[in-house]
Amino acid sequence: MTAPGQTAAVSVFTDPLIESLDISRTQLSTSYLIGTLLGAAAMPWVGRALDRHGVRPMMIGVGLLFGAVLVGIGFATSLFTLTAGFVGIRMCGQGALGLVATTLVAVHATSRRGFMLGVTAGIGSAGVSMAPLILERLVSHHGIQTVWIIEGLTVWAVVVPIGIVALRGLPRPAARHHLGVPHPADGVAHDSPPASWTARAACRTAMFWAIAAGLATSGMLTTGLNFHQIALLGERGLSGTEAAANFIPQTAAALVGTLVIGASADVIAPRFGVALAMVALTAAMVTAVFVTPGASALGYGLILGLSGGAMRAIEAAALAHYFGIGHIGAIRGIATTISVGSTAFGPLAVALGNDITGSYATTLMLLAPLPLVIAVFALVVPAPRST
Repeated sequence: MTAPGQTAAVSVFTDPLIESLDISRTQLSTSYLIGTLLGAAAMPWVGRALDRHGVRPMMIGVGLLFGAVLVGIGFATSLFTLTAGFVGIRMCGQGALGLVATTLVAVHATSRRGFMLGVTAGIGSAGVSMAPLILERLVSHHGIQTVWIIEGLTVWAVVVPIGIVALRGLPRPAARHHLGVPHPADGVAHDSPPASWTARAACRTAMFWAIAAGLATSGMLTTGLNFHQIALLGERGLSGTEAAANFIPQTAAALVGTLVIGASADVIAPRFGVALAMVALTAAMVTAVFVTPGASALGYGLILGLSGGAMRAIEAAALAHYFGIGHIGAIRGIATTISVGSTAFGPLAVALGNDITGSYATTLMLLAPLPLVIAVFALVVPAPRST
């Protein structure tokens, strides 16, 4: 249900928005950047509210607000009102709802947490990646305004009942002191709870910034690729339908990546999952430069999906592994701000790179080394240890 606020789904609306509002692609990308940055700024407060009030009231509140924002953006008639809508859908969908859902698992799954987070991320990734195929057909038949409203009603119909009914009886935050949490050292998880890391203390460690840098790099570059996927793959000879269909192999690979990498976090240090996700992202960007219709396009989708799925699966598991769950909402709130904020720059960076160089291929080759730098950083920084 975070899909309406995710770039893969928003990408279906880009060309119709450009045409209906009579704006340029760079103006739309800038609007998306502003909306994403302002939406991301709220995540530390959302994280602290999660620690204070628990998941259930946050799930209900975020679901109500997200649905209302989606209905509202359907009535956007200018670049200003569209930007306001982007603020809402990025804050509620990309940020708050995803944070609430994965924190639910990170806090209340006391056994095989990494695997459970992998299942959560895998199902979520599959839904998000399949959304463009459904939305493209709906937009072509009913127009963007109607589809925005349909999305809002769907969020109300699904998310709010989950919070009201399915999460009834969930332990309050104060009742979580007995839950087993991973040891903060660079080893496997076990049942002895470590000293609780505060958000301030976690942010002073190099490992937190290695994980945050992986999130930021994955968010920025994957969002840039997805946002311009139709045009980017069109430059390589794919039709619009073929380019949109590339989300299918991305979905399949993301599902595999989240399950495998999530489960691996239960037995090996999560830093290796971060590094693998970054290496796969560089490989996807290099592959995109040489894509042609057929097998190479399939390969690109598989590698890109693996990268994104791996990073989504490892993030919550890694933060709980290294810093415990006592303040996991606040810690993940800061990490989510960085992650969501980074996605603001991806579409604009790719659009400007294409404007300056005249080619998506040149832009991707210039950006491709960045994930490798983050991979090395994640592997060499020391693991945080309680003092």
